[in-house]
Amino acid sequence: MWLQSVLDDTTQPPRLYAWTPENLNSMKPESRRSSPSRLSDPARRIYILGLGNLGRLFASGLVQHHSKPPITLVVHRRELLEHWVSSPAIEITRKGSCLSTVKFADFDVEWWTSEKPVSGPLSEPASGKAINNLIIATKASDALPQVDKLRKYLDSNSTVAFTQNGMCKLWPPLGNAYIHHRFPHDGGPNFIACVTTHGVLSLGPFKSMHASMADVSVGPVLRNPQTGRGPEYLMDLISEAPDLDGRQVPTPQLWILQLEKLVVNSIINPLTAILRCKNGKLFERKGDNVSLVIDALVQEASNVLVDLIRDSSSAQVIGDMDQAVIDELVERFSFPRLQKMVLNVGEKVKHNTSSMLQDVLAGKQTEVRHFNGWIVETANYLNRGQDVSTHEKIISLVEGGKQMWRRELVQSVLSI
Repeated sequence: MWLQSVLDDTTQPPRLYAWTPENLNSMKPESRRSSPSRLSDPARRIYILGLGNLGRLFASGLVQHHSKPPITLVVHRRELLEHWVSSPAIEITRKGSCLSTVKFADFDVEWWTSEKPVSGPLSEPASGKAINNLIIATKASDALPQVDKLRKYLDSNSTVAFTQNGMCKLWPPLGNAYIHHRFPHDGGPNFIACVTTHGVLSLGPFKSMHASMADVSVGPVLRNPQTGRGPEYLMDLISEAPDLDGRQVPTPQLWILQLEKLVVNSIINPLTAILRCKNGKLFERKGDNVSLVIDALVQEASNVLVDLIRDSSSAQVIGDMDQAVIDELVERFSFPRLQKMVLNVGEKVKHNTSSMLQDVLAGKQTEVRHFNGWIVETANYLNRGQDVSTHEKIISLVEGGKQMWRRELVQSVLSI
């Protein structure tokens, strides 16, 4: 389990350097000038770590907010910092009556690394002080490791937002154990999470197609009760930002929305990745029984989530649950309702390419372990004997890089 490796680690967090264009000795002097705003207004400044599709979407929305918060984009490779210098803008393309592309350039840009620059000024993230507002928009596998690496620059006044698909790893009870180990003195940051249903397709570095407009739900996962500064500032900005169509939700509702999104992701993402097809093609009736694979995945997910609702650990998120609340949630995660939800989402995003298929086609690591793997791990944790063999087979196929025809998939997974 991921938590054990963290608990076993007693090393100190690293010192990091915040590279700016001024540290790129390959650049011409006139190209290396950084914005004078880079260190301004630290309490309002938002750092966005990870500039994939969701990072670009959130950046483009937040930069349009009427309060004009200062924003620093944090890239993960030197080459991306160099790319920004040569082409300093995020480009978002949307479909309407015709394609339209809007460029957003009012950002500072940094690369955080343990590599010390050989030229230009030496600076650490947030000038070595606490980061007040951090949005982590990396892939799910890298989200918590980034928090871990940055913990030297996080304190009780920090707010950290996760935008990843899948379940946030800091939900109770594991999140509390992580906080106590990594932030024993001040209780650590306020952690919030976003459930994003927008469809976004990569068109290259800093360029995305906003393929389908939807919404963002944001809410708290773990609050620091001792902090003098809560997460409201960042949650307000996200919920009010143009083009995000955001809304704030309470913690129990956020947890439920993440679970529902997880079910959708554990079906549409891996199956489209294996079949190499658009989302809508997955649900076409062709007499080949792919629908039975979908139903098997939904049924196994439903069984696990119903067990989770009935488990005592869920009370730490939901609160005191009487039988009526439990019955309502059991119905919400029942097979018929989840099946209908998956079909409805499939219809809405039928023209989109799933994020997992995008990863496979780009030769990148997928998030299947954070979707289907979470269902398998939760079944093992609950230890109720639930069968999750279909999810296990899907994980194996995706991680094995398998590409299959529809009938091949059915035969491989269901043996029919």
